[in-house]
Amino acid sequence: MNLRIPGYLGTFWELLGDHLLMALGASLLGLVIAVPLGAACVRWPRAYPPVLAISSVLYSIPSLAFFVLLIAFTGIGRTTVILPLAVYALAGLVPNVVDGLRAVPESVRQSAVAMGFSTPRRLFTVDLPLAIPAVVAGLRVATVANISLVSVGALIGMGAFGSLFTASVQLNRPDLAVLGIAATVVMALVVDAVLVLVQRLATPWMRRTSGARP
Repeated sequence: MNLRIPGYLGTFWELLGDHLLMALGASLLGLVIAVPLGAACVRWPRAYPPVLAISSVLYSIPSLAFFVLLIAFTGIGRTTVILPLAVYALAGLVPNVVDGLRAVPESVRQSAVAMGFSTPRRLFTVDLPLAIPAVVAGLRVATVANISLVSVGALIGMGAFGSLFTASVQLNRPDLAVLGIAATVVMALVVDAVLVLVQRLATPWMRRTSGARP
């Protein structure tokens, strides 16, 4: 089987870097939006249902249609792929942020207030660290989904490994599709494992708690 990638697509490492940049960039942008949005929904509970409804409606927009609509504003580039994927990530990230913040024990919040913590300081030094497991769980799902959805960008010329699928059809080379699928799956598994490791490093108290159990 010939696994040589056609030169006009770039090298394997160029495709890998491009794919990761778009997928992780979208996940990071989604997280940056979801954290304050989720915190606002916890502070003002009435805002949560409409925020959840809007994010669900946006998630239902087909990715290709979203890409095509953005081309008029952002042109054909990575931004045109990153923005829709960041919007899609909100559907999973916002509920996880809200659930994570709501799970913080009220006694912990009251202790922080008694120590003179302002609301922003308590959010960033108490609430969010304790919500990390829920937030990372949502981030893992969103990131793996984004790694898959980046490939759809090949239909507008920005799909990284997705370009191997279109080239596979155009050149009658199934090996390119196999390579694209294998690379995408391995990438998703590695990134997911890295996020699990990040969660463990960011929540050392959870390891101590589990280690203390009989």
